[in-house]
Amino acid sequence: MDDVRFAVLGTGGIGRRTLEVSTEKAGVTPVAACDRHGIAVDRDGLDIEELLAATEGNVASDGGAGAVKQHGELSGVAASAQARPTETPIDDVIAESDDLDAVLIALPNLEHDFIPRVAERFADAGYEGVLVDVLKRSRVIGMLDDREATLREAGITFVCGAGATPGFLTGAAALAAQSFVEVEAVEIWWGVGLKSGYRDNRGTVREDIAHLDGYDIETARELTDEEIEEIVDAHDGVLEFHDMEHADDVLLERAGICDAEDVTVGGVLDVRSDEKPTTTTVRVTGRTFDGERGTNTFELDDDTSMAANVNGPALGYLKAAVRRNRTGDYGVYGPAELMPGF
Repeated sequence: MDDVRFAVLGTGGIGRRTLEVSTEKAGVTPVAACDRHGIAVDRDGLDIEELLAATEGNVASDGGAGAVKQHGELSGVAASAQARPTETPIDDVIAESDDLDAVLIALPNLEHDFIPRVAERFADAGYEGVLVDVLKRSRVIGMLDDREATLREAGITFVCGAGATPGFLTGAAALAAQSFVEVEAVEIWWGVGLKSGYRDNRGTVREDIAHLDGYDIETARELTDEEIEEIVDAHDGVLEFHDMEHADDVLLERAGICDAEDVTVGGVLDVRSDEKPTTTTVRVTGRTFDGERGTNTFELDDDTSMAANVNGPALGYLKAAVRRNRTGDYGVYGPAELMPGF
């Protein structure tokens, strides 16, 4: 397989770690990256070390009034010597898309239809290639399905929910389900430690807070950085979630693994420690062909970081999607559909 040339939309926590991980992965070369302040492009491959060093502590907020961490005169990507300021970052990446095999969308989905609208913009511009996101929300999958004909006609292969959960753990559940002829339940329980805290993981923490009792995606979007830090303080830095609206359910259903209502997702986020507050576990319970009932359990090692478990799989799914795209396989896919199926 030829080298995959890709772009990253968004250089918050997920985008930055994707760029960093890509330097250790064979067969992928980041050639463009942007945030709301600037775009960096180098068709021979970005200097990731320089880009990350220039923007360290200088990342635009994913939300909140006027909340921008900055040093020097320029904010975000624009601080890099490889970059230029722009007020139209997505349009600028689209303008470079003839040279791209894939685009990883690492933008916060704080409006339900935001990522689907971004995909539509690439299709309308005539982009032919791969789009991958790490979205979490179940309802967004339907919005992407509504645009599938447009994406297919454009020659786009879109893999949705390709991070850790959904994504890595969705794929693990799909594989574990192969032991059974009937799946009764899929239980996903995750643990994440983020010692760097809210300030360096704004989009992730904000989206997770939307799952707490009394909040939803709309109210979370309107919270200021200070209000979010007050919520974190009120929970002593440890947030616990149950019955989350994570897209694992609809992604497993569309792959034919089980009904969406049979999937539950929850977890614990500690923003003051890099140690995971609980072991990330997938449990798939079902009936085998010979009438036995059992549970297959998959655990992530506690020493693998969120960045490793989100960005490594995202790049893996990206490469798998490029292989499909090059054979003319277009449309919208979930991670479980790239695994063995029933």
